[in-house]
Amino acid sequence: MTLALDPAAQDLLFREAHTANTFTDEPVSEEQVRAVYDLIKFGPTAFNQSPLRVVLVRTPEARERLVPHMAEGNRPKTATAPLVAILAADNEFHEELPTLFPHFPQAKDVFFTERDARERAAGLNAALQAGYFIVGVRAAGLAAGPMSGFDAAGVQKEFLDDDHTPLMVVNIGKPGPDASRPRGPRLGFDEVVTSV
Repeated sequence: MTLALDPAAQDLLFREAHTANTFTDEPVSEEQVRAVYDLIKFGPTAFNQSPLRVVLVRTPEARERLVPHMAEGNRPKTATAPLVAILAADNEFHEELPTLFPHFPQAKDVFFTERDARERAAGLNAALQAGYFIVGVRAAGLAAGPMSGFDAAGVQKEFLDDDHTPLMVVNIGKPGPDASRPRGPRLGFDEVVTSV
């Protein structure tokens, strides 16, 4: 059986795509980022809660504030990437549920009155959306360099508030010379999938 998606698109999104560690200096435009978001916003989340929030680090001043919070090995690439995005979970996403989940607007009060429940739901669903974001960046013909190596408390204090939890930092742009390592091995179907 073949996939419905064209093989070239499969390659672009998955088989030929790599995490980028270097980038050209070609800028990433607002239009490109909007196109990525306009695609990925349709990815499913529970209750259509859509808790992902994105902070685009564009100015040199903002970059200078971010780089010290990155793990040592992530600092040079974050300092030089054309665009950096901080992906965060909005723990107050439930305030949008009457709009996002109109056929059951009381979901906000039935399921998400407790902060712990909101944080768990926001973390899981925003992480799902972060995956969509990376694939969306690839769909735009760009490369993504997602990183979890950063001081989350520092990034939160510098760029977010107590209602937003940083999940990852993603460098974005056209891949530069020697942008990625050779593809690492992957587990096979039989090692991952079990039928019961």
